Amino acid sequence: MFKQIPLGPIQTNAYVLYNSNKDAIIFDPGGDGSAFTEWLKAEQLKPIAILLTHAHFDHIGAVDEVKATFDCPVYLHHAEENWLGDPALNGSSRLAERALTTAQPADKLLTSDGPLTIGPFSFELLHTPGHSPGSISYYYKEEDIVFSGDALFQQSIGRTDLNGGNQKQLLESIHNKLLKLPENTIVASGHGPLTTIQAEMDHNPFLSGF
Repeated sequence: MFKQIPLGPIQTNAYVLYNSNKDAIIFDPGGDGSAFTEWLKAEQLKPIAILLTHAHFDHIGAVDEVKATFDCPVYLHHAEENWLGDPALNGSSRLAERALTTAQPADKLLTSDGPLTIGPFSFELLHTPGHSPGSISYYYKEEDIVFSGDALFQQSIGRTDLNGGNQKQLLESIHNKLLKLPENTIVASGHGPLTTIQAEMDHNPFLSGF
């Protein structure tokens, strides 16, 4: 079971994946930390880890509050190890009208594709750079869902004009990693509605002719 919850200044999708025992994995808690942690408590959920698809400011705004409240480790790709504490790298310094966003260093640095098991949850890690160097997609086969961050959206792809972005690399990541998943896989994107691999193969204009 999972819940999509838009959070933060630009309504970035956080996701809460949980089981019947209320164990939970939190993906990309982007902001509204107090309200989000209170919701988690009200639902009697027990977060056991925070998984970041990447370290842009709009995906990390509530990381410290969730971590402190539930004493759970933060996972991030090693290519963005220094981004959490650096507004220039995580992009928050580009927005003069907003406060700078930082978070404490990640507890676990991910280095390669492959399996990742946290408590009762088993994922397949897919390094999908292009939107950012350390972008990771987390495939959860048990529920046919991939948490893709800002790599792939409904009929769109992630922007590549930010630090370390590369459109060719992003398209290669999508084709070589995400589109290899079963066509019925739900794509849980960092912004906007859910979609599926099949829908994006059929209708995403950025992916045709690549």
